[in-house]
Amino acid sequence: MHQEINTHIDIGSAVRQKMDEQDVTIAWLARRVNCDRSNLGKQLQNEHIYPELLLKISVALKTNFFEHYYQYCKKLVENKQNDVVR
Repeated sequence: MHQEINTHIDIGSAVRQKMDEQDVTIAWLARRVNCDRSNLGKQLQNEHIYPELLLKISVALKTNFFEHYYQYCKKLVENKQNDVVR
């Protein structure tokens, strides 16, 4: 029997943390990624961000946020997880 794997990665939280570290505002980031400030703020409250937007955010903040997903995937593969991913 397969056990469900938790794929919870709160990427919005990771972005907000990096913004705090770099002392960056939502308005600043919104200009860099060509996005409405209020819409970006809503996006960053989510656990998931569309890949295209996450790529723009990664470039603007000079941080590879996709690394969070890569490391998680690597851990699952190295542990030879054969469970159901949800």
